[in-house]
Formats: sequence, structure tokens, C-alpha cells
Amino acid sequence: MSGQGGKMVDWNLAVNAATKLAGPGPQVSRAEADEVVAELRDDAHRSTPLVRDFTGLVAQEASAPVLVVDRRGWVQANADGFDRLLSPVVDKLLEKRGKVPGEGIADAIGSKVTGLEVGGLLGFLAGKVLGQFDPFHGEPGSAEVGRLLLVAPNIVSVERELEVDPHDFRLWVCLHEETHRVQFTAVPWMRDHLEQQVEGLVGGLDLEPGAMVSALGDAARRAGDVLSGKGDGSLLDLFATPAQREIIDRVTGMMSLLEGHADVVMDGVGPEVIPSVDRIRERFNRRRKGASSLDRLVRRLLGLDAKMAQYRDGAKFVRAVVDEVGMDGFNKVWVEPDNLPSKAEIGDPAAWVRRVHG
Repeated sequence: MSGQGGKMVDWNLAVNAATKLAGPGPQVSRAEADEVVAELRDDAHRSTPLVRDFTGLVAQEASAPVLVVDRRGWVQANADGFDRLLSPVVDKLLEKRGKVPGEGIADAIGSKVTGLEVGGLLGFLAGKVLGQFDPFHGEPGSAEVGRLLLVAPNIVSVERELEVDPHDFRLWVCLHEETHRVQFTAVPWMRDHLEQQVEGLVGGLDLEPGAMVSALGDAARRAGDVLSGKGDGSLLDLFATPAQREIIDRVTGMMSLLEGHADVVMDGVGPEVIPSVDRIRERFNRRRKGASSLDRLVRRLLGLDAKMAQYRDGAKFVRAVVDEVGMDGFNKVWVEPDNLPSKAEIGDPAAWVRRVHG
């Protein structure tokens, strides 16, 4: 995380390492690539009124740019986002600890080592992510809120692997990502609330060497349970303090809502405009379960198993609430941060209905 005095992460090294690890993706002709890019852009814009009509959420159109990127483009966008989001927080934290940004920890760990670590994480994800809404792009208060990223080579790779209609699949993916754009642009407090949670996580770090050694030792003891399947959690959970775990639980509830809501929308809108939506969903879910042993291990360490559970559990929550109080009743979730479901309420939708609807 770069500061005025130096860097904790060599972001250029991270981007280069991630790009090399991810590889270029499937081989396509220039004409096919141009066709895919154009279709994804059209599908993103086509999704806007479909999401609005299904959800009842009204977001200004074209409030976030749509970028169709390759794997390196996705890596660069996320590296820029991490740097922009975390640097001010870490600089303040170092200053509070009486350290100059870029000194101490950067000297002990080394920006190149951390750059390779971050690059490894981004490289693993860069070959798998189909799309992403980046809510932190752009200046707060500006007309543009975030940006929508669609990773063309990964979308082509998955549609080929699943042997589904490529035009249907591309629109299906765009419906999911457009729902995230609507969530953050139609709900004005969402971006600031998520940013506050990130600041809380980073601000809770103890950068004193003794505390870090103790945390590493504790994490190493618990890592064996995670690897063997005896324990839950990810690398973040291993290093988190009790206060940070409370934030993680809040973020888990929030992200389960956002991901589950997007899954419900993409499947709910699908039958109207995507004839093969049931076939796509069935094959896509089967693909999620069919990862190799190594892939499952890495996913577990990185918390991606929990990410998959967010889609599943969040969608169950949304459907249960809508069945109980209708879409208008469900949309009370967007009124204020206190109306967001907790991690426990995601698994108990009736508890959320009782709390919010009395």
C-alpha cells in the first residue's frame, strides 16, 4: 500500500506477476474478440431497464462506465483500486503508531515480497472472475459512481466449457453485474458504508512487531484446521482480531445480500429474455462443485468457498423475504444501514422480517 514515504506493496510487480500467472485466456480471432466486446457492452446497457423493472430500484442510467477488459486489465483495475482505497487508511494508521509511511514494515517485509503475494492472489482470481462492479472508482460525490468491469476472455472460456448459448450466457452475466451497479447507485449510502467497514478492518491492524509475531503464531496453529477441513474461515479470518471478526460478520451479511440479490435478479429476469437460462444455471452450478482438489484448497484459504455460500445463502434469504412481504417489503433493506441483514439473519430470514417489519 503506497504512501508518500514509500510503498508496502510493489504494485507494478504485483500486476506483472498476476498477469503472467493468469495467462491470456482462450484463443479467439480479432473479429470474434471485437464481436464479444461489442455484445457485452450492448448487453450491459440492455440490462439496465430489465433490472429496474424487476427490482423496483431506480438508478440513473450511464452513471458508471462499462469497461470490457482482458485479464491484465482486470488485474490493473483491482490493483489501482486497492492502492487508492487502502493507502490513506494505512498511512493514517502508521502515523498513529509513530511511523513514517513506507518505513519500518516496508523494510521488514519488503514491498517486492508483498507485491508477489498480492500478485499471486490477483493472478488466481484473474482467470476466474467473469465480471465485477467496482464501487470505489471515481471521486465521492461525483456524477459517476464506480465502474462495471466485464472480463471478456473468462466469459468466453466459461461459455465454451459449459457448452451453452454464448449470447444467452453473456446477457445472463451482465444482468448479475448490472444489478450490483444498481445496488450502489440507487442506494446512495451503500458505497460509504462499505468503505467504512474496510477502514475498520485495516484500522484494527496492530503493526507492532511483537503483536504481528503473536498473530502469525496463532494463525499458523489454526491454519492446519482450515487446510484439513476441521475449521472454517480463510486467511483473513486467521489473522483477524475479535473486533475485526465482528466487522467481517457484518460484511458477510452485506455481501451475501448483494450477491444473492443479483443471483435472484439474473434468474428472475432470465426467462423473459434468455430462453436457455435454466440450462445455464444448472451447468454453472455444477461447474462450481467440480473444482479440482488443489483448486478447492486454494478457494478455501482465500475464502472463496464462503463467497460461493454467499450466492446460495443470500439468494435463499432474498426469495424467502420476497415470498413473505413482497418486493416492496424486501426493498426496505435499502432504506438505511441498520436495515441490512446480519450474518445470522441471512440464515434466518424470518428474524429479519420481524426486526424490520415489526
